[in-house]
Amino acid sequence: MKKILFVLIGLLPLLVCCDFYNHPTIPNAKVDFYIYPNDVMYYQLNTYGGYIYLTGGVNGIIVYRLDEWNFNAFDRACSYDWKEQESWLFVAPDGLRLIDSLCGSTFNILDGNVLGGPAKYPARRYNTHFDGMRLRVYS
Repeated sequence: MKKILFVLIGLLPLLVCCDFYNHPTIPNAKVDFYIYPNDVMYYQLNTYGGYIYLTGGVNGIIVYRLDEWNFNAFDRACSYDWKEQESWLFVAPDGLRLIDSLCGSTFNILDGNVLGGPAKYPARRYNTHFDGMRLRVYS
């Protein structure tokens, strides 16, 4: 009985992390690529709070550097009106929020949670892993 309990407790983190894959409004998109933040092509990611826009996902991807080892990656599709052609999330001038260009919903860039507007669900977030040289972004 104890072995089963340990196995179930061991699987709990896997069940929690699956929230990234099952977004309530934005469809799943296969994302799996590497970038090298120290490359001149991605110089914006060399500072904390730096960000870049990339292709991929549903409507593109925003990669944001939190600190030396941590990055966030969000789909540019808004959880409220992602099907609209002119709807794109972009980083606000203050660098702390994501704003939808069409409905005006705002999201916290640190975790993707809704800050305001008609959106009820957080921004779609992708997994990231940084090994000191290259950053993997994946779903």
